[in-house]
Amino acid sequence: MAKRPTRAGAPRDANGPCPCGTSQPYAECCGRLHRGAADAATAETLMRSRFSAFAVGDAAYLLRSWHSSTRPARLRLDPGQRWTRLEILGTERGGLLDSTGTVAFRAHYREGGQPGTLTEHSRFTREDGRWAYLDALPD
Repeated sequence: MAKRPTRAGAPRDANGPCPCGTSQPYAECCGRLHRGAADAATAETLMRSRFSAFAVGDAAYLLRSWHSSTRPARLRLDPGQRWTRLEILGTERGGLLDSTGTVAFRAHYREGGQPGTLTEHSRFTREDGRWAYLDALPD
């Protein structure tokens, strides 16, 4: 069984459930996007794959999936933060034939033994034909 190390050093079972919440095995869901074997077909799929990248500590994927106009030069993930669950609250556009879209979500995490949430309304756009995270809409 293939295992991928997570940020905290715990192995990620490639056949175990994907962190994004689809109940598909990680290797067949977000893992194939992280490996570069597929591109996200929709803005929501990209959002899910980015959450999973945070959960497994894949900063390289997060940078690759970030729009070039807003992408930071470097990204350091917090090793003390463990992303545990994703809720998609809503989507607007971002489908197969769209060039832009938004996804509202709530991401659950644990840090220092305490639970927390991050709620964001993210904008996505296509860059070179692929979905890319652009930025967060202001509250």
